[in-house]
Amino acid sequence: MKPLQGITVIEMARVLACPLAGMILAELGARVIKVEQPVTGDETRGYEPFADNAPQSEGDDAGLERSAYYYAFNRSKESISVNLRTAEGQDIVRKLVTEADVVLENFPTGTLARYGLDWPSLQKLNPQLVYVSCTGFGQTGPYAKRKGYDTVFQAMSGLMSMTGAREGEPVKPGVPVADMTSGLWIALGTLAMLQGAKGRREGAYLDFSMLDGQIPLLSLAAARFFTHAEIPARLGTEHPGRVPSASFRCADGGFVHITGADQHWKPLCKLLGLDALAEDPRLQENSGRVRHRDDVMQALTQACQEMTRDQLCAACDAFGVPAGPLKTLDEVMVDPHLQARGVFDSFEHPQTGTFPAIRLPFRFTGFDDPTPSRPPLLGEHNDRVLAELGFSLQQIDGLRAQGAI
Repeated sequence: MKPLQGITVIEMARVLACPLAGMILAELGARVIKVEQPVTGDETRGYEPFADNAPQSEGDDAGLERSAYYYAFNRSKESISVNLRTAEGQDIVRKLVTEADVVLENFPTGTLARYGLDWPSLQKLNPQLVYVSCTGFGQTGPYAKRKGYDTVFQAMSGLMSMTGAREGEPVKPGVPVADMTSGLWIALGTLAMLQGAKGRREGAYLDFSMLDGQIPLLSLAAARFFTHAEIPARLGTEHPGRVPSASFRCADGGFVHITGADQHWKPLCKLLGLDALAEDPRLQENSGRVRHRDDVMQALTQACQEMTRDQLCAACDAFGVPAGPLKTLDEVMVDPHLQARGVFDSFEHPQTGTFPAIRLPFRFTGFDDPTPSRPPLLGEHNDRVLAELGFSLQQIDGLRAQGAI
């Protein structure tokens, strides 16, 4: 048994943040029914890369089932294709919601109200409904009508301003941080509301702004700003308040990231042969090393260049200094520890065969662990879901003929 078994989620969402939240809930045991636009579906079905490395050709329906981007955030769900612009399509969603626990949606502010599918409308049908609206800037405020994507929120939140090399220009992180963290926040908020709703037998609504979701990530930088009015400088891999904490180039061109507290300072100096620094009274506490950052970093940088990446990692392990090799993605995929932990899995897809997947990072005792199953084909579950709602085969054929599904 999985922890969310018995929960039904209606996902009217696309691209990344909300679909990621839906996938998390699905692999924790919820039944997630994804409502997609007929013919095209979630637009990420057309996003590269494609599983067979062939470009999607115009009119190639099979191309809608080959997007690895779509695979990454839509596993373990069901798909129905419903035209929300039609009265019949809107009625299908209302029937779904009467028996559901959660609605996830990320339409532009005000869109679903025009269809009668917003929170006030659907709560009348299901008073215990948990409803999440995810937008770029929230339902209120001067930016509410603005549009944005992951990198816009990174830029506007301040995250991008503090990311990059010393004296360099701002850069974005290598993964869509705003999208991914928003998905995690949405999943957390949904679980909190489900628990609360269970206690009071009344639903709840979450107005989630992706920009808002980035601001808590600033907590450490904000603490320094609140204390010293300090605007963070770009420091590359260095930590603004801890020395050493940085990636160091090694003799073979690889990098090792070393982060140590006061108790690690002398062992680090010893393994690097920096006896003078180990005994320097100015450097015994972190505050002193921060004050003398440039001198400390220059000495550590030179010493680390005398060892290969593997040699430096082995020495740090032997001396109890926290450190790790800076790995590329191909190295991560074959990491023996991750392999032993079962981090990687796969699913069988009818269009592309066996396809790799990264599991959710939960290892339970008392519940079954989440495991990935394949993403749905577009509209794959139309007939089954509609039959469950009481539609006859003739009615389903009629909806299809009308373009409602």
